[in-house]
Amino acid sequence: MEKHTENNTNAELDDISVQRNYKDTVFRMIFRDKKELLALYNAINNTSYENVEDLEITTLENAIYMSVKNDVSFVIDMTLNLYEHQSTVNPHIPIRDLDYVSKTFSAFYQNKDLYASTQKIKLPNPRFIVFYNGTKKQDARVEIKLSDLYMFQEKSPKLELIVTQININPGYNDDLMNKCPTLNDYMLFVDLTRKYEKTYPYKEAINLAIDECIRRGILADFLRKNRNEVVSMSIFEYNEKLHEQTLREEGREEGKVEGIEIGEDRMSKLYVILIKENRLDDLAKASEDKEYRKQLFEEFNL
Repeated sequence: MEKHTENNTNAELDDISVQRNYKDTVFRMIFRDKKELLALYNAINNTSYENVEDLEITTLENAIYMSVKNDVSFVIDMTLNLYEHQSTVNPHIPIRDLDYVSKTFSAFYQNKDLYASTQKIKLPNPRFIVFYNGTKKQDARVEIKLSDLYMFQEKSPKLELIVTQININPGYNDDLMNKCPTLNDYMLFVDLTRKYEKTYPYKEAINLAIDECIRRGILADFLRKNRNEVVSMSIFEYNEKLHEQTLREEGREEGKVEGIEIGEDRMSKLYVILIKENRLDDLAKASEDKEYRKQLFEEFNL
């Protein structure tokens, strides 16, 4: 077994941290294509735009908040649209979007005098949508409000931000999915991966899902062209989810702020080592089996 020095582990951890911040996702990879993004916008808004040049991408490539960047941001028809996909239910999305939209808005008033009273600065109307494809049962559409996080509730909060969560799992929002075949195909790919994951290791499950999708004409051209990158991104998303889940367990086990930091540091180092050695099955097992996790800590002297 290769010995892992403290310096090497820290360097690897830094590298993983960069990847966690800037790594693409399959959803974002699909819809960074302006043609596909325009089709998605039309499906949601019942519009019929055809010219992709009507759509201006405004995604902030280096804007990171809470280790998550918005999947895609764009302006069309005088509206600023922020689209994101999530596999977990997250009440904090409005906070992230508030931070993100303020950074995006700054580009519209850059080099302008905000104290001037002669000419009003015009901003595009913002719209916030998150596409939910998790396993926890959710309604077809849910509004997630910034004001729900306030210390006390007001009838008319002075600052509000509403995110519409759209459930794209099979059996929900069929009208939208029919209008946007690519979004439907993306969810079919996710669903097939989950099906195979019940029987096979995660990497094999992804490849089997890709094979079936290509046979059935689901994202076939996209998957043929980008197979290796899709496998890599899917594994990364899966490992990141397991990583965060286990960090929460470690923090609860320690029961203190200092303990949470220690647990996070140990699990982060274990995460790096298992990824480097391609021991994905061990990572998955460690996230669920406390005793096995302890064995791995001992194995790597963590």
